[in-house]
Amino acid sequence: MSAPQVNAGRWLLGTLVLLAVSLALDLGLLAYAMYALLGVMLVSRLITRAWAENLSATRECNRVSAYIGDTVAVVIELQNQGKLPVVWALLEDNLSRHALAYRPPKLDVVGSRLQLASLKPRARKTFFYQLNCQGRGFFQIGPLVLETGDLFGLHRRYRLLTEPHFLLVYPKVVPLEGFDIASRRPIGEIRLTHRLYEDPTRIAGARPYEMGDPLNRIHWRATARASALHSKIYEPTTIAGATILLEFNRDGFDAQHEPYRSELAVTMAASLASALYEMGQQVGLVTNGRDAADRIRQEGWEVDFRTRRAARTAAAATESDDYRLQPMVVETRRGPEQLMRILETLARVELSESLGFAELVTETAGRLPRDATVLAILPSVTPETAVVLGGLRRRGFAVTAIVIAYHVHEYEQHAGPLASEGIEVRHLKDEDYIANVCRQQVYR
Repeated sequence: MSAPQVNAGRWLLGTLVLLAVSLALDLGLLAYAMYALLGVMLVSRLITRAWAENLSATRECNRVSAYIGDTVAVVIELQNQGKLPVVWALLEDNLSRHALAYRPPKLDVVGSRLQLASLKPRARKTFFYQLNCQGRGFFQIGPLVLETGDLFGLHRRYRLLTEPHFLLVYPKVVPLEGFDIASRRPIGEIRLTHRLYEDPTRIAGARPYEMGDPLNRIHWRATARASALHSKIYEPTTIAGATILLEFNRDGFDAQHEPYRSELAVTMAASLASALYEMGQQVGLVTNGRDAADRIRQEGWEVDFRTRRAARTAAAATESDDYRLQPMVVETRRGPEQLMRILETLARVELSESLGFAELVTETAGRLPRDATVLAILPSVTPETAVVLGGLRRRGFAVTAIVIAYHVHEYEQHAGPLASEGIEVRHLKDEDYIANVCRQQVYR
């Protein structure tokens, strides 16, 4: 129970006791005073209830998605629909703790989300503030919490005037400079050692025609020169594009380096996806993080509350742990919308405590295309991680690991088990190293 409710209860109890005493002792003036006080308390309660129920509000955001560096305007209009003036109303537009927990905050508020207003009958009032997007994420804006009460401080009423809005901020994308100096693939072009597939766009030569060769395989120029049917010989397919495996289990990230390393991992994944997309190659994403949108849909947000603390708890529904067991997967393919799907997924992904990386690879290995390199972005490497990636390499996948480590000795500690499995390893120290990760391969 809130402090105003406790005070109101005490006032009511004290008034009733004094009224009983005055009636018992035949104290007329005191009894009249207590009757007047009870009337004031009743009228105050009715007025407070009318003020709270007659107020309505709307919120408008000028965008539902944004990039880092963009500004989002939030406009709130408050309306008094009743015939009584509202002397005071305190409004607070809640913002999820996830947006404000770090320094600098992911959403920097310009203006005030807390407003004190008074309205005449049928009047409207508008106030606004801005959000500067400084970090990626899926953020809950609202609900708008109203607090009002009588002039004596005996009664308080709380309401949610608007449902929340949601803002998606895409992750930062770092241009991969030097990307096409020596290779048009960030992880190199690797020819398959066995001819499971052939590339019809690459003719390696000609051979005598064999029974069953299709007509579109006949090499007409060689046939004309040799006066005998010849068929084309194609080069084996090359590995193009990549499937990005992003480790986002909370246990893999050292708490003292958060959220820096997890955000660096997301930036690395977004930068690689953007570069591959720009070159027209296939790209996909698999991660064991949790989807903020799914979590909010599952948990919802409370609307039945009686205190400001409960209202804030309802607005902070994004903070509870989620134990989802399903990985987030964007299938590896080409297409005009592929990059936006991956960026939206990376914007919503949050650290989870569900699948470990080894379990993630085991569960999704059957969905990984063999003609795309597996790019694993790892904050740490366990023996299980090295073994499962080594298993992918032995099954014919081209595997490259990017290890996030600030110190060289930390990187060497994690790179050792991967190198022993024959996996190519790259070092990601900070954001400036993102382009260097690709240069290491280009100049190799």
